[in-house]
This record gives sequence, structure tokens and C-alpha cells, in this order.
Amino acid sequence: MSYVDEIYARVVEQNPGENEFHQAVKEVLDSLKLVIDANEEKYRKVALLERLVEPERVISFRVPWVDDNGQVQVNKAYRVQFNSAIGPYKGGLRFHPSVNQGILKFLGFEQTFKNSLTGLPIGGGKGGSNFDPKGKSDREVMAFCQSLMTELYKYIGKDQDVPAGDIGVGAREIGYLYGEYKRITGLYEGVLTGKGLTYGGSLIRTQATGYGLVYILDEMLKNNGKELSGKTVLVSGSGNVAIYAVEKVHELGGKVVAMSDSNGYIYDKDGIKLDIVKDIKEVRRGRIKEYVDAVPTAVYTEGKGIWTIPCDIALPCATQNELNLDDAKALFENGCFAVAEGANMPSTREATDFFVEKKMLFMPGKAANAGGVATSALEQSQNSQRLSWTAEEVDAKLKGIMVNIFAKADDAAKRYGVAGNYVAGANIAGFEKVVEAMMAQGVV
Repeated sequence: MSYVDEIYARVVEQNPGENEFHQAVKEVLDSLKLVIDANEEKYRKVALLERLVEPERVISFRVPWVDDNGQVQVNKAYRVQFNSAIGPYKGGLRFHPSVNQGILKFLGFEQTFKNSLTGLPIGGGKGGSNFDPKGKSDREVMAFCQSLMTELYKYIGKDQDVPAGDIGVGAREIGYLYGEYKRITGLYEGVLTGKGLTYGGSLIRTQATGYGLVYILDEMLKNNGKELSGKTVLVSGSGNVAIYAVEKVHELGGKVVAMSDSNGYIYDKDGIKLDIVKDIKEVRRGRIKEYVDAVPTAVYTEGKGIWTIPCDIALPCATQNELNLDDAKALFENGCFAVAEGANMPSTREATDFFVEKKMLFMPGKAANAGGVATSALEQSQNSQRLSWTAEEVDAKLKGIMVNIFAKADDAAKRYGVAGNYVAGANIAGFEKVVEAMMAQGVV
């Protein structure tokens, strides 16, 4: 049995029921087999892979809080500090009913390589709770955030672990969390990113993941003799990532014709009117189906199916495993030639393999959606320097980082004889930096 197969079997045995974590480890290790096989003896001697797939620390705790009816509620929360070889842990907090330890381990594992690709000194981590902010009053969200921080503050800090937002954690939640951290510790430091602009936040942070996705998509297209201008694009999701990906696609001359949420999807053949989507999602916190009330020529369809719409480019920006093999085949048969992932692992393993096999241009999430964490790290830099950069400065740095990530993935794929396979390229490029740091630091 190869070293890769041994380690994967070990992960499954020692982490029962954590299917997303198993999937992430298998995808990464399979694509790294070329590198690992070439260095097997060296890596085995220091148990490199055993250390790489095991989080350095997992913190699990309860969060009791009082709702508006005076009833005490209790949620579970976690912080997975996965790998600090190249810097303090960095990764979002997710508030969603689906959150469990396995999902956060998958996200923390992916984050380690994603953060490595940015070229910035940040390690991998992730956290969150099964608390659902939907339908909760501001007071209830504040009560939950304050209770969560009374435990979490012990394990985070500007040089230790710097959480950010993720699904269910936006500016409101970050504000409450930061206020409580500051009250407990007496420290005014860059310990959370995604903060409001009045208390240390960075311009472009809200737009960063969506913009970064389109910057790397544009770079991938250019390097393969294609362009975004004039192309028809599908974007799943309608949160921050999706909204600002649509904004940047339109800016660069593409036309987005469909968006979705967890209930269904809209199709607007004339191109999505983003101001209407922003009003529904950012102002009213409504559902995507309300779009057809404002645009009667658009069509709303309940359930899944957004990937059956003919397009040139697909940008899955909703959640993990939303795009399966049947969806991948439908995209290919309808003329789609490029896919870039705005969410974390939104394509199943079978879908990813299909994209690679058909030689479609495919950029995996750990490279394509790294713009958010990159700009979070830029926010940390501004906090450390007590400076605030202009939107133009941050956007230029973000674009430079995304162009460099493409170059690293492209170069690694070519060096290992799999040119054009950006899944392998991104994993190899992220892995090389983390491993070099781990080897240099000894057995820790």
C-alpha cells in the first residue's frame, strides 16, 4: 500500500463519520501523489503526512444564551486550529445548522493550502457553531456572539489565531464578537477580520472573494487564449461571494444570467440586474424568488437545476458538494468550457474528475476563492501598522495576489507533467510551501 493510501485509510479509521473531511483529504493527497511518491522515504521518516492531516488543536465548547422569550438556548461551537507552520491560524467562523466538527476539519485542512497559496504568512484554521442567525433578532445574535466569545477569546489573538466571517457571519456578527473580545481582554488589536470600516476594517473586504474569483478566472482564460468579455455565466448562491463575482463579471464584459439560493434559482436571459439582488439580499435579507416580482420577464424555479442552463462559464459560489457529476455533464454538454469555484469544495470528487478528464478549464476553490482570506490578511497588516489603505490600493494588491496564485498553480502543474490540471497545480504549490516550513521547524 502506498504512503498516500495508508494515510487516507488512517484518516477514515480515526475520524469516523466525517465524510467531508475524508473527501478533502483524499482529493488533496491523490493529486499530490506525484510529489509524495518522489519523496516518500524522507516524508515517512518524519511522519509528515500523519502530521499534515491531523489538526494541531480542536477546541469544542457549548454556547448558552437567552432568546427574546427568556428561554435559555444551548449551541455547540468549535475552533479547529489546523496548521501554523507558515503563520498564525487564519480562517472564518461559520454560523449554520449544518456545522459540525467534520465540516470544520475539512474547511481548516483546505484553508491551510489556500492560505499558503496567497504567499502571505498565515496558517490554516476554521471555526463556527450550529447556531442559525436567520430569523433571529439583533439582540439574540448579540447575546449568542457575546456568549461564544467568553470562551473563544482564550484561544485567539493577533499572533495566534485570527478568525474572520464565513457563512452566517457578516459585519453584524463580527462587530458583536469584536466588541466582546475587546471588553474581556482590554486589547484593541487585529484579532478578527471583516470588521467595520470605523474600527479597523479594510476597504474591499466585502467584495474580495467575489472579485478575486473573477480575477483568477480572467487570468486562467487569458493564459488559455480565451476572454471573459461577451461570455454567458452562471453563478450559484446569492451571498457576498456570488453578488460581487457577478459585479466583477459584468465589469469585465461578461453576462450573468442565473443566480440561486437554498430554495431555488432565477434565470434572466437579459442579464441579472444586480441592484435588485443586492436590495433583496443585503437590505431586506429576502429570498431570491422575489427577483421575479421586480423583473417579470425572469423565471424562478424551485429546487436545484441551475447547472442545466446553457452557459460558457460556471461559478459555483454557494456551498460544499452543490455540483455533482450529472451537473458537470450537463454543463459540458451545454457548451460550458470553464468552471471556477467561489465556494469551498462546491464540486463533488466525481464532478472535479470529470472537469479534469474533459480538459475543461477548472480552477479549484483553494485557489479561486482565496481572495477573501488574502484581503483579511491585508486587513491584519493595516491593523498592525495602524494604517488604512485606499480601495484602489487594496484592490490592486488583491488582483496581484490572485494573478500570482494562478502563476503558482500553472507552474506546479507544468513542473510535474500535468500542464493545465490546476487542481493538481494548486494542491502541489500550496503543499510545497507548508511542507518546507514543517520540515525546517522539526517535529512539532
